[in-house]
Amino acid sequence: MDLSHLVVQLAIAVFCGVVGNMLIPREVPGKFWGLVIVGLIGVWIGEIGYRLLKVEYGVNYDFLNWHIKNVPIVPAIVGSAIVIYVLTTFLRWGRYRS
Repeated sequence: MDLSHLVVQLAIAVFCGVVGNMLIPREVPGKFWGLVIVGLIGVWIGEIGYRLLKVEYGVNYDFLNWHIKNVPIVPAIVGSAIVIYVLTTFLRWGRYRS
């Protein structure tokens, strides 16, 4: 991993954290910085899940192959939504917005 890959991961993490928060409309602790951390963890989980689906199960859809600098976009968004759901459900910090 080089510096440009890390910068792209951070930019995608912010985007995925915001989109994941739109999909799961709950308050994330830490507001913006919380979304950045959720996005980074979501990118990591998305990359692992994408690799598992591709290598182990042979799933290869075109929309899963959208990536920037080898950071998959759709799996990162799904990973961020999963992290927001787990964080807000099991830690009981989140409440639905009205």
